[in-house]
Amino acid sequence: MARVKKDKAPNLRGDLATLTKVRLNTFVVITTLFGYLLASRYFYGVWLNDGWLLWHTILGTACTAFGSAAFNQLMEIEEDARMKRTADRPLPARRMMPVNAFGIGWGLSAFGIIHLALKVNAASAYLAATALGVYVFLYTPLKRRSSTNTLMGAIPGAIPPMIGWAAVATAAGGSWTDGQSWYLFALLFLWQMPHFVAISWLCREEYEEAGYCMWTNGDASGKKTSNIAAGFTILLTALAPLALVLGYANLVWVIGGTLAGVIMLWLCWKFRGAGDRTSARKLFFYTLIYLPVALGLLAIGWKQA
Repeated sequence: MARVKKDKAPNLRGDLATLTKVRLNTFVVITTLFGYLLASRYFYGVWLNDGWLLWHTILGTACTAFGSAAFNQLMEIEEDARMKRTADRPLPARRMMPVNAFGIGWGLSAFGIIHLALKVNAASAYLAATALGVYVFLYTPLKRRSSTNTLMGAIPGAIPPMIGWAAVATAAGGSWTDGQSWYLFALLFLWQMPHFVAISWLCREEYEEAGYCMWTNGDASGKKTSNIAAGFTILLTALAPLALVLGYANLVWVIGGTLAGVIMLWLCWKFRGAGDRTSARKLFFYTLIYLPVALGLLAIGWKQA
């Protein structure tokens, strides 16, 4: 088992936050909120039309995401114990019993999906349940069998804005299957590819030791990883002008989104040439910057019905 340097003594609050991946799932809350706000502007011409509907949407989605994180860690106790970055999680460190983690995961997931069904609508509950099912029953076991797990894992990460959209669209008499909803899904799906492969390359030795099948396995030069990142970045960049063609957004997003994508593509090229941790880290951190910038530009340029 890997040894981990502990900055402070573990506590129940910290263990619960780790089990439910609170920091990572902040991303889920933000993108759900983003989908909700864009839908409210599209259907109603305002940013916020119902505070209680928003609250119920965020609460149900967040609880479902927290529960799925607990299930994920229950299925990867042995693998987590082999990696330095995860060995001190409550389950591999044996500070929490699996049965307790299962109860937490089950309780949060059930509450989240049922809450969405009762307080929001069936479409939002269905989308949340789909995200949980793909994450727990497809993505998690696939990590030990096929490198295509990255594609599968991006699906639940791209669904939250659709949940936010569905909450408003159904209330406004629209549909969660609107083209705009799928556009948001595509944006989040494609963004995750360069983001995930960059961090995967940085942690590739640990992933290999744990037995995970990743695109970055054996790619010491970084060329394969950078090519994958560049390919998906090209598709991500092409989404910006596509929004103008489809009538979803104006030139603010088209110009800004395209420029932001070109910068990411340049960083992919730099990583391919250098093949070192510094260039990979720059690409990874830029993906973190890209997302809020892209969401902000899209919010400004989003059109009403």
